[in-house]
Amino acid sequence: MLLSRVADALYWISRYLERAEHTARLLDVAADLRLGRASTTGAGAIERLYATLGLAATDPADAVAVLDAALLDLSNRSSIASCVQAARENGRQVRDEISSDMWEQLNALYLRVRQMRDEGQTSGRTHYVSRTIIEGIHLFEGVTDATMSHGEGWQYLQAGRFLERADATAALLDAFFRDEADPEGMPPPLDQADWVALLRACSGLEGYCRQNTADVRPERVTDFLLLNAEFPRSIRFAAGRVETALIALGRQGARPRAGRAEQLSGRLRASLDYVQLDEILADGALPYLRGLRRQCGQIHAAIDQSYISYSIEAALQA
Repeated sequence: MLLSRVADALYWISRYLERAEHTARLLDVAADLRLGRASTTGAGAIERLYATLGLAATDPADAVAVLDAALLDLSNRSSIASCVQAARENGRQVRDEISSDMWEQLNALYLRVRQMRDEGQTSGRTHYVSRTIIEGIHLFEGVTDATMSHGEGWQYLQAGRFLERADATAALLDAFFRDEADPEGMPPPLDQADWVALLRACSGLEGYCRQNTADVRPERVTDFLLLNAEFPRSIRFAAGRVETALIALGRQGARPRAGRAEQLSGRLRASLDYVQLDEILADGALPYLRGLRRQCGQIHAAIDQSYISYSIEAALQA
């Protein structure tokens, strides 16, 4: 059974890297959209993608500062550079628990990001920077699956990765269903290009077209990103992988309240397995999505209490 500090480090390695990759994809899509849209464009995909990251850049003059802050600004704890640096520091702390190939790739990614920061002028190379980050993280994930034993440590990586992904996808859908004038209302009228941008931000355009043809409709996009059981970035798929990881961790050894995290993840997965999209839309997509995000937060808290921050007294009683 791994020490709690080791479990914590592995869990956060994957959360930080998933967050960095998600940010890179959103910034890449938003920058690409901005190239083809006038400054008078209303609240559409660009502003919603930025808003998901806690940014605001409706004025093109502000875009450079926003990109710099989101890409490589270490003073911004949510920037790509900060996430990669935090993941690398966690990897250094558990160097003996991960494979040499994993450490070399994680360290190489960190050094590449630092080099790009030193070179400066990143705002004009958003696509290059974003693709470098995405490819580096994909390579780390592939190396992890190929070289690390799929035991307890690997399961912590999986739990962190897919819990972060489920929450991020729910936040994206929430942003596209939010009406600035009426936060609890139905989605504002967005054009087809905006919904295509949402699919691109989730690397899901090709997968969607294979399933639904090129007819991009809001309800079909929502169903694909929320309830598809096979697409790796859908909330349902991610919830299933979180549950699988927590079930495996529960079998590794006794931990205080270990069943709580497994129970919550099972409840989330089951709710996504048996709900229908028309039921969600009838009751309101926004409340449902925000409920999903609350459940993700509860699962995170349960993981922390069960595997990381539990007291010695609770461990002795388990």
